[in-house]
Amino acid sequence: MWHCPLCRRQFANRNQSHSCGRYNLEAHFRDKSAETRQLYEKFVAQVRLSGPVTILPEKTRIAFQVRMSFAAVQVQRSKITGHLVMAQRHERPCFVRIDSISRGNHVHHFRIAKPEDLTEELCGFIEEAYRVGQQKHLKHHS
Repeated sequence: MWHCPLCRRQFANRNQSHSCGRYNLEAHFRDKSAETRQLYEKFVAQVRLSGPVTILPEKTRIAFQVRMSFAAVQVQRSKITGHLVMAQRHERPCFVRIDSISRGNHVHHFRIAKPEDLTEELCGFIEEAYRVGQQKHLKHHS
């Protein structure tokens, strides 16, 4: 693992491109509803079911990292939008869009506006993305 000498953030790859800075989690919830905070907490609880995670408040998003970042959310006034990084594409109704970055890197975008949006299917994909964050999808990684 490599640490940025400026912001001290930890990365799987040396000299990883990123926006340096130290941000406060609470800043993401300023002027947001209590219901939106509850949606975020429900998402975090689901992520933590997969294992230990580092939550990284950034300027415009909140990232979730194991060895590498595997998910991120943006807190909006009445909903949470976010994405999961997975090794395969999953064309499912729980995703509003999928960006294929490379053959084994697919960014699945989701929206959570009410507790029911955090479906069993989406929760299963959180577990899959967590394994990508651990880099368990790479053949050479044990």
